[in-house]
Amino acid sequence: MNSGIHTVMYPTKDLGEAKKLYQTLLGVEPYVDQPYYVGFRLADQEIGLDPNGFAKGMSGPVTYYHVDDLKGLLTRLVEGGAEQRGEIQDVGGGKLIVSVADADGNIFGLLQEA
Repeated sequence: MNSGIHTVMYPTKDLGEAKKLYQTLLGVEPYVDQPYYVGFRLADQEIGLDPNGFAKGMSGPVTYYHVDDLKGLLTRLVEGGAEQRGEIQDVGGGKLIVSVADADGNIFGLLQEA
């Protein structure tokens, strides 16, 4: 099952400055504040700041569709013409993510909670 977009990840070159800006924009403190990731929760959405995003090939924000079967859906998407971008990653606690590009090069992510 796909429950839609609940996560948006922004690549950033200056995590400290980005954290201040998004804290002001969202009006909440980050619930995760680490050198490798800063995450904000707003209602049922997560806004994430990734200081390694550009190095991983992100050229702008990436939206993540929350899915129940990441590997199965990824297989079906690739069979249908999508391109997997990078390996499936466990980003902690069993949460899996992967990026995919459609035929036009638009990048989106899949996220499966543990």
